[in-house]
Amino acid sequence: MVRIEREKAGNLVSTYVSDKLTKEDYDKILPALQQTVNEWDGVRWYFEMRDFSGWEPIAALRDLKFDIEHANELTKIAMVGTQKWQEWLTKAMKPFTSAEVRFFDLLEREEALRWIKS
Repeated sequence: MVRIEREKAGNLVSTYVSDKLTKEDYDKILPALQQTVNEWDGVRWYFEMRDFSGWEPIAALRDLKFDIEHANELTKIAMVGTQKWQEWLTKAMKPFTSAEVRFFDLLEREEALRWIKS
C-alpha cells in the first residue's frame, strides 16, 4: 500500500508505505515526485515505512534510478521506520544524493516531521 501527499508550503512530498512496494506502486509514486521536482525548487521527501518489507526488484531499480537522476533536486530526505535494515538503507543512500538524509525511528515521527519542514 502506498499513499502520497504533496504540500506546496515547504516543498514537501510525503510517502507512506506498508507491505512491499511494487512496480504498480511506483507507477503512482514516481509521477508525483517527478511533477514535484518539475514544479518546485529544493524538494523535501518524507518517507514513512509501517510494516514495510521492502521492494520488488523492479521497483527498487526504478527508485534508485529516480534518486540518481534527481540527486541534486532533493534537499532533505527523512526516512522513518522501525527496522535496522531501513536505517542501513538510509546510510547507503547518502553517497548518491546531495540531499541531507536522516533516519528516524517510527516513535520519532513528530521529530522527523519537524526536521523535514525546517
